[in-house]
Amino acid sequence: MTPLAEILRPKSLDEYIGQQHLVGQGAVLRTLIESGQIPSMIFWGPPGIGKTTLAMIISNTLHRPFHTLSAISSGVKEVRDVINKAQEEEGAILFIDEIHRFNKAQQDSLLGAVERGTITLIGATTENPSFEVISALLSRCQVYVLKEFDEQDMRQLIDSAVRHYASQGVTVEVREAEALMRISGGDARKLLGALELVVNRTGGTNIVIDNKKATDVVQQNLAFYDKQGEMHYDIISAFIKSMRGSDPNGAVYWLARMIESGEDPLFIARRMLIFASEDIGNANPNALLLANATFDAVSKIGYPECRINLSQCACYLACSAKSNATYMALANAQAAVKRWGDLPVPLHIRNAPTKLMKNLGYGDGYKYAHDYTNNALGGFAEQEYLPQGLEGTRFYEPGTTPREQETRNSLRQRWGGKYGY
Repeated sequence: MTPLAEILRPKSLDEYIGQQHLVGQGAVLRTLIESGQIPSMIFWGPPGIGKTTLAMIISNTLHRPFHTLSAISSGVKEVRDVINKAQEEEGAILFIDEIHRFNKAQQDSLLGAVERGTITLIGATTENPSFEVISALLSRCQVYVLKEFDEQDMRQLIDSAVRHYASQGVTVEVREAEALMRISGGDARKLLGALELVVNRTGGTNIVIDNKKATDVVQQNLAFYDKQGEMHYDIISAFIKSMRGSDPNGAVYWLARMIESGEDPLFIARRMLIFASEDIGNANPNALLLANATFDAVSKIGYPECRINLSQCACYLACSAKSNATYMALANAQAAVKRWGDLPVPLHIRNAPTKLMKNLGYGDGYKYAHDYTNNALGGFAEQEYLPQGLEGTRFYEPGTTPREQETRNSLRQRWGGKYGY
């Protein structure tokens, strides 16, 4: 029986839900598709947001031969077979799902065909391609970031499912959608899978879905619901939340679950490396050093021994003091950039590599901090570092850990009341 998600898979850009920053009217990718000239590209984003669908739509729109490979089950031989076949076709597209799982040799086997234009490569990945795709291949591809579905997108998916059931003579009324959205985690496949499961388990031709029914049915049929392995993302989420909650017992349990299931150890180590800055930050800078050392050790050792490195790091991160202050500082600064745009750099802190720039006042009045080492603050000279209009704006708010309180006191001594520390 064809899954609901497959039945509802869009066939054109006008049917496609979400990613309007890429495929909306006048957006960059839509413009390329409409021109008929597309580069090799990589779609980067979370699972279930339409990466495969978008690749298929591109092929259908441009009437190009379309070949698919899964990096999980394909090797160099399969890649070469597709390339050989594509040499006899015009404008063939090769879509590789989970391209981050290809090793260097497998990725190298794509280079010549991409470079010669034998194939147009479209790769899909849930991992940062800067880490997972070799630089030679990455330089030949455009990277497009796909975003999670928002509530409006999810409601559109639910509405399309309701219309489909109506065409089959089944009336489905979704009185409450919050549980379905929560269960899906922004994944369209999971959303439609959960909805389909509730409809099938309820039966009949008049079905009413509320939050309680959705939650009860999915929990009772969790193994069936997760048959495509989406629990992979739930377990890494539980692992991260256990570390964030300072519970080494929970962290090491979920780590064991991942190890026993054969999870890529570099995937785990990379998540801990991110966690060290996002959730610990300057509350304990050593966390980042250990996480980086763990990533390096895992890269060199591999399973089974690297599980010991992973456990050491997970327990240390879980037991460490927590702070997301630096993460929030960047989020606040990015919000200011989006709100105020590209404000000009103050003249006194601009670079002045040419005589003309110096004559225009670039660098005039800049105080070189190392010239001010005789004061009690040691190498500090007060001057403005923010653009006009943002003077005195505080983006970084140190946390309450002892180390960060020392940082707050130091900032207060240097800046007085300017930033309100």
